[in-house]
Amino acid sequence: MPVCGLTYRECEKLKDLKHFIFFEDLLMEAHNKLIKQAQEEGRICVAYTCENTPEPLLNLPGAFSARLRAPRTGSMDIATYYLTSFLCEYSRALLERAIEGGYNFADCIITPDGCSMMNRCVENMELLKTLGKDKEKFFYEYMEIPMKSDQNGLNLYVLQCKNHILQPLHDNYGLDISDEAIRKAVAEHNRVCELIRAIGEFRRGPRPTITGYEFHVITLATYAAPKYLLIDKLEETLEELKVREPDEQSDYRARVVVVGSEIDDIDFIKLVEDSGAYVCADRFCYGSFPGRDPIVLNDDEDALTQICRQYMQRGQCPRYMNTEKMLSRRQYVAELAKEYEADGIIYEQMKFCDPWAYEKMLGSHILRNDYGYPVLAVDRPYSIGTSGQMRTRVQAFVESIEIKKIQGGAANG
Repeated sequence: MPVCGLTYRECEKLKDLKHFIFFEDLLMEAHNKLIKQAQEEGRICVAYTCENTPEPLLNLPGAFSARLRAPRTGSMDIATYYLTSFLCEYSRALLERAIEGGYNFADCIITPDGCSMMNRCVENMELLKTLGKDKEKFFYEYMEIPMKSDQNGLNLYVLQCKNHILQPLHDNYGLDISDEAIRKAVAEHNRVCELIRAIGEFRRGPRPTITGYEFHVITLATYAAPKYLLIDKLEETLEELKVREPDEQSDYRARVVVVGSEIDDIDFIKLVEDSGAYVCADRFCYGSFPGRDPIVLNDDEDALTQICRQYMQRGQCPRYMNTEKMLSRRQYVAELAKEYEADGIIYEQMKFCDPWAYEKMLGSHILRNDYGYPVLAVDRPYSIGTSGQMRTRVQAFVESIEIKKIQGGAANG
C-alpha cells in the first residue's frame, strides 16, 4: 500500500495532480507544515471552530486562520469525562486533542455560540488551560451570533465581530483592523473561493475529471492551512485539471450530494465513493457550498457590515430558525442536486449533534417527499475509519437508486 493510503490504481489516477499528496499530507496533523511556515514568517495563528466565524476577519494582514480539527482521533475518554458521552464526538475530539497539547501552536481562539456543545468544549479548554502555554498574548473570545436573519441579527453580528474578533486582535497583537485591511483580506479570501469554485466545476457531467474525495481534500486544506500559502498550488491544480483526461468508464453507479453537519474526516467521502456513489456536490461544514462563496463588496458601505450580512444571509446552519431560512435550506439542497445532476442525497449528522438532528430528520423527509429525491439519512461518528455498517448502508442506497432508475418510485435510506 502506498504512503498516501490509496491503492496503486488510485495513485495512478492521481499522478497528474502533483500537489494532491501535499494537500492530503496537510490534513494529517492539526499543526501542519504551512502553519509552521506562516508562524516562522511572523504571522499570528487565529484558531476557530465554526463556519459562522467570518474567515476574512481572521486573515487580516499579519494573521491567518486555522479551523481546528482532530485528525486521526483515537480514544476520547478524557474529553468524555469532562463533557459526558452525550455530546457530539466533534466537540469531544477537539477537547481531547487540546488536552494532549495538540493546539499549542494557536495564538488565540475565537468561537461563536454555534451550539452549546462547542461552547462547552472551548470553555473546558480554557478552564483546563490547554492552550496558550508560554504565549503571553494568547486570548479566548466567545461570540454571540444571531438566530434570525434580519436587521437585528445583522446589528448583533457586526457588534460581536467588532468586540470579539477585531478589537482583541488589534489590542493584543497590534493588527490593522481598518476597512482597507479588511478589504485586502476579503480579496485574498475571494481568490481562494474562485479557485475552489473553478476546481469544483470539474465535478459536472457524466465523466468528471476530479473525484469527490480529491475535491474534498483540496477544499478542506483551505480551512486547515494559511490561504496565502495555498494559492499558487490551487492555481497549478486548476491548470492541471483543464487538461486531465477523465476515465473512459466510470466506476460510479450514482451521483450524490452529501449534506449535513461538519465533515473534516477525509475517510467519510472516500468510503462513500468506494461504495459506488460519486460525491458531486457538498453542503456541509468544511465544504465548498456555501463556505467558498466569494464575498461581494461595494464602496457604499463599510466592509465589516457587508461581510456579516453575506455570512448571515447565505448561511445554511440550522442555528438560523426563522421560517424563511428553514425553508430555504431544503430548497438550497434541492437546487444543488438539480444543478449537479445528482441521483440522490446523503443527509449525514454527527451523532448527538442537536442542531443537525432535527434538520436532518425534517430535511430528509421534505427532500424525499416534496422534491422527489432518494435520500439516505445517517448518523456517523467523528472518525468513520472503515465502518462496515456505513459502507453497507451506502451500497444499499446506491442499489436502491439503480432500481429506481429502472422501475421508478422513491428510494429510501
